[in-house]
Parts: sequence; C-alpha cells; structure tokens
Amino acid sequence: MNITIALNRYDRHVPFFNGTVPLPKGLTITPLEVGESALNRDGTDRHERGLNHLEFDVVEMSLSSFIMAVARDPKLPLVGVPVFPRRFFSAGQMYVSAKSDIGKPADLHGKRIGVHAFQVTLSVLAKGDLALDYGFDWKKSRWVCMKKEVVPVALGSDVDVSLMPEGKDMGLMLCSGEIDALFSPQPRKSMLDRPGDYRRLFPDVRAEEIRYFRAHGYYPIMHLLAMKRELLEERPSLARELISMFDAAKALAYSYYDDSNYSLLVDARAYYEKERCDFGADPWPNGFKANALNLERFIGYSHDQRLIPERFPAARLFHESTLDT
Repeated sequence: MNITIALNRYDRHVPFFNGTVPLPKGLTITPLEVGESALNRDGTDRHERGLNHLEFDVVEMSLSSFIMAVARDPKLPLVGVPVFPRRFFSAGQMYVSAKSDIGKPADLHGKRIGVHAFQVTLSVLAKGDLALDYGFDWKKSRWVCMKKEVVPVALGSDVDVSLMPEGKDMGLMLCSGEIDALFSPQPRKSMLDRPGDYRRLFPDVRAEEIRYFRAHGYYPIMHLLAMKRELLEERPSLARELISMFDAAKALAYSYYDDSNYSLLVDARAYYEKERCDFGADPWPNGFKANALNLERFIGYSHDQRLIPERFPAARLFHESTLDT
C-alpha cells in the first residue's frame, strides 16, 4: 500500500523526506512538501486542498477547520489521527502598533485587530486564550481579515468583522496605525523592515509562554493529521501506524540537536537545553490522551466564537482505534 502525505518541511518531518523514518511492513509513502499557504491553480491552500478536494491520502490540517468540518458533516470522508505537527503559544503571535495605546489585553476592547481570517486556528486560539486568562471579550473588538473564510460562518449582527481592502497589506496597516493589533503566526514580511513601528502585546513573551504552560499544562495545538477514512478499510492498522511513524520521526529530529552545530542558530544547543527545563522533555506529545484537555478547550473556544453550533467530545475528531493512545 502506498499513501501520499502532504506536510510542511519542519525539522520533525525531515525524516519523511530523507527516507530515514522506519515504515511498517507493506506500507510505502510518497511525502509531498506542501506548505500551509502553497496555493493550487484554483487558489486553494493545503487545508482546502486536503479537506474540500481530498487531494491527499494524509494531510497536515488546520485544527480549527477540521473541527468545523466534523461539526457540520457526520459523514466526513476524512478522519483525524492524533498527531499534532504544528503548535504555537498565542502570546508570541500578538503584535500591536507603536502608534497604539494598547498596554495590556483589556486595552484591545474597541480596537481594530487584524487576523488571517476569523476562523483560522491562531485567531481562534488567541481570542480564546485572552478570554481564558485575561477576561477579554472578543465581541467588543473589530476584526479585519486578510482573506475570506474557508468555511462560511454566520457570526451575528453584533460582531464587527470586515475584509481587508483590496490592495492593502496587513503588516503595513499595523505599522501605519490603520489597525491597532495583529494576531499572526509570524510577523508579516512587510513589517520586518519597520521594527520601530510595532511591538508585541506581551513585552516578555518567553515569560508569558512559560506562565501559560505551567498554568494549563500544554503547548497549544495548531495542526493535526487527517486521513481518508476509506484507507482504513484496506489497512485497519494505518491510523496507529501513522502515530508510530511520526513519533519515530520526532525522535530522529530531536537527535539532530545532539550535534551542537546542527542548526544555523549559534546557540541552538543552549536554547534546546533551556527549553527542556522550561517545557519538559517533550512539549510535542502525540496520542489522544495527552492532548485531550488541549483539544476540549479549543472546541470550547470554537463554540464560544460561534464557529460550531455546540460543543462535542474531542474523541469525535479521531478514528476509534487511536483513542487509547
């Protein structure tokens, strides 16, 4: 059996691309390097290509989009696998304009905040985390989206959400003060030449991330794996085999840092050792049980933000053969 797997080339995925990840007997893979924003000819990105067009057998998928799809379609032809290739602390992805008077999360009320889209995982996570820890009410801010929603949503007339004007750049809008804040998985390229025009909401991001991890016990999930459900008819063990393969790839990726000069980062080994002190030996656990709280909370965020009609158990996202992992 051969399967295609669409992934970004993170260090924990390099073993898939260089052929060093061990494979179960009778299974071969074709790894496809497909970045999150790699567009098809029709303008769809990896998440849409995997979710709406079923272009790949296994695909790295947006957690938020997949939760919305599961909530809307009980016969979804994809099923989740509890492997989580991408994670972020939201605190480090919150930027504010230097022209703004924002000094703390409560100051975001009434402000114009840019996001990729209202429903993207980082956007949902940031709104939810600020509400959880700082009492932020997302309905009191005005949201400006870079792109249209992948899954249509009706947020209600009491929510101010608009699309960025055509021809505008969200990074430049932040620097010029056209928006007051930006929640983005990385700074926009247009911002990097103007470091004096923006700053982070949390001045000491590292301290805030450590506080979050110690308070809540997890590194927040951004992406999960999704696979075509029909593949399990041919190979019922495939979902669990995928977990084992990704665990093996992650172990290989960790071993790269045994070489102190593996990374382009000058102090990579020192940073690696400090991270283990701050976040434990492995802040990237796969499997259902270790991630249940993280997932349940995000589903709650999605419901609170009107993206799904009701909360549901996190187990509903995954194939039943993986729930004891």
